[in-house]
Amino acid sequence: MKRDSLSRTNVSSVSAAEEPVEDNQQPQPSTASSATLCGRDQEGCLPDIIPTPAGIIPTLPGLPTRPPRGLPCPGNLPRDRARWCNYDINTDYHNIVPNTGVTREYWFTIDEMEMAPDGVPRQVMAVNGSIPGPTIIGNWGDHFIIHVTNRLDQAQNGSSIHWHGIRQNYTNPHDGVVSITQCPTAPGSTTTYKWRAVQYGSSWWHSHIGLQAWNGVFGGILINGPASANYDVDKGMVFLSDWSHQTSDELFNYAQTEGPPTLDNGLINGTNVYETDDGEVGERFKLKVDRGRSYRLRLVNSAIDTHFRFMIDGHNLTVIGMDLVPIRPFQTNAVSIGMGQRYDIVVTANQGTGSDSFWIRSIPQEACSENDNVENIKGILHYGAEPTEPTTEAWDFVDSCEDMPMDTLEPVVAKTVAEADWRNVTDVDFGFNANNLVRWYLNSTTMEVLWENPTLQQLHNGQTVFPNSSAVISLPDPDEWIYLIINTTYPVWHPIHLHGHDFYILAQGVNPWDGVVNTNNPPRRDTAMLDAMGYLVIAFRTDNPGAWLMHCHVGWHTSEGFALQFIEREREIQPLIDANLRELEDTCRAWVRYDEHFDIEQEDSGV
Repeated sequence: MKRDSLSRTNVSSVSAAEEPVEDNQQPQPSTASSATLCGRDQEGCLPDIIPTPAGIIPTLPGLPTRPPRGLPCPGNLPRDRARWCNYDINTDYHNIVPNTGVTREYWFTIDEMEMAPDGVPRQVMAVNGSIPGPTIIGNWGDHFIIHVTNRLDQAQNGSSIHWHGIRQNYTNPHDGVVSITQCPTAPGSTTTYKWRAVQYGSSWWHSHIGLQAWNGVFGGILINGPASANYDVDKGMVFLSDWSHQTSDELFNYAQTEGPPTLDNGLINGTNVYETDDGEVGERFKLKVDRGRSYRLRLVNSAIDTHFRFMIDGHNLTVIGMDLVPIRPFQTNAVSIGMGQRYDIVVTANQGTGSDSFWIRSIPQEACSENDNVENIKGILHYGAEPTEPTTEAWDFVDSCEDMPMDTLEPVVAKTVAEADWRNVTDVDFGFNANNLVRWYLNSTTMEVLWENPTLQQLHNGQTVFPNSSAVISLPDPDEWIYLIINTTYPVWHPIHLHGHDFYILAQGVNPWDGVVNTNNPPRRDTAMLDAMGYLVIAFRTDNPGAWLMHCHVGWHTSEGFALQFIEREREIQPLIDANLRELEDTCRAWVRYDEHFDIEQEDSGV
């Protein structure tokens, strides 16, 4: 384990690997406290307990903190996953968050190197030497500090890390979006992010500058908490990625002139095979199970432009969460997962014996995805010690990029949406700019913002009027209900992601929309599909001051301007900036010096 993949807590300075251990019942944050830790043979394995000495309150400069009450929760058991100490799956996590008194600290280093995830070598950008990068693990209510160092000297790339789906409640300066909340972190510099896990479940972090995420700069976020169904073992993150043998930057020129390129392959947790002229190279993802046990898998679609259908031959899947929202469990044989989305599933190993093996399939949906290896993005679930080549057949499915049916995605913690205080109709359009390059437009505006002049810096400098190219929508008043009706007449699908909020899906489908909305506990998440030639009606409440980006999570589309930003509760943003002003200004000064020296050219939307 490399030094810069270490993590620690505020109580201990000794670190250990943070990846889940196969026979642990829950993934564990690294620790060296005197508490009892999970052992490989413990059936009722509990998360680590970090005692907080009397009188010591962990403080995070720039973060609102409260004194911790009691000890961190020791977790739950395989037979009672709905509980979490004094809380349970029905606790309203929007308003109640455990005071654990624990801070998790991580160090990330972004490097350039040659790797061959599918057996074909190419240049990548990787965090701590791996793709995916390290998963950060903690418990509901924990604080996190993550130090990110940029070593992309050869590529002359700035960087940032966005904590996808993390609400950043009153911590907007740590959202990690260049041109909005920060300047790029220059090569040779370090940016520190600080936030609290007020939600629990599965998510991911990724670079938020240009197309850097899809050169390898991404990894998992795993927040332990209650669950809506029982399971024996948490297997952790399962990333579903598309992959090309050229860098995403090399492909962007094609995307801007010809349209989305066809990608070469796909990966499951950073690995797959590929058929070359000299035969098959690479390795498949493998998942060992024991008959009779149940396993939690945390699916993430980390692709640049591929909607996947995930299945395990012969096995039903119980879906228990979407994005960072626990839902009522439902069974299916396949999960439709769009870019940026997450699903938590439980699979019971009840189909095989002895040395049986089954295909795990991550199938690009050709209705909206172009991939040369559609039928061979596969892993192996095996019951024996060593996997054999499966001969199993896929479940039947309809090739489509639609979200899972809305009526199956019922949040456990029920919420009702009030009448709109403000509504906006956003029309998606497509065209070419003055250089004859593809651009996407929202209400006739394509976003073009500058890396070196982020929105928060502009607000700090007293700017109140923004150019159209900044795509700013002002939401000044607190606790208002905002309705967005997003329409497209183009036969192109778009995964819509909103920062700083979970939104409520009031209506979704193919036009024409009949005007009917569901406000009684509708699906609630941070990324949802806008159907081709369709509509997506979402709502959220103005309860989180900051500058929040909303954008399509197709990498090409974001870089081509498919984005807007909400400046929410502007009067309350300045104190958040003041508390983090030194970091903001230091990062911008370092980037401006680097830019002036190397004359870096910005060729995309800025986000």
